[in-house]
Amino acid sequence: MGKSKKASDSGTPSLRLLRVSENLRHAISEVLIRGDINDALLEKVSVTVSEVRASPDLRHAVAFIMPLGGDGQEDILAALNSHAKYIRGQVGKKVRMKYLPRLVFRLDESFDEATHISTLLKDPRVSRDINRLDDGDDEFSGRLQLDDNE
Repeated sequence: MGKSKKASDSGTPSLRLLRVSENLRHAISEVLIRGDINDALLEKVSVTVSEVRASPDLRHAVAFIMPLGGDGQEDILAALNSHAKYIRGQVGKKVRMKYLPRLVFRLDESFDEATHISTLLKDPRVSRDINRLDDGDDEFSGRLQLDDNE
């Protein structure tokens, strides 16, 4: 039997699914860069398409976006979702698929999460703890060393 084209049992997407998602991401980015969407709000802003996640059956795809500068996120998201059918049609001209997935746009919150983690790591208390661990002066270092010698 051949390999399954769907997500594996571990929940990780197949190589085919990742390739399709990346092709969709590039096509959506091209459509947004061209500026063919008749919307005053979208004409004034640059939008990054950071990731596209297609469903295993390729009927739906979520495009994660972030407006440059992060201003007006909700308005831009609403505008993109209202033009999703048009964008899908334009993507269909660039990507050859039997069925083109229905597009939904969502804000990419990974940028905010990365900023939050960076802020936490710069906190003096966290820095002190990290430096203490780097110096080997932690309460578990003796136990870890014993485990390594066994």
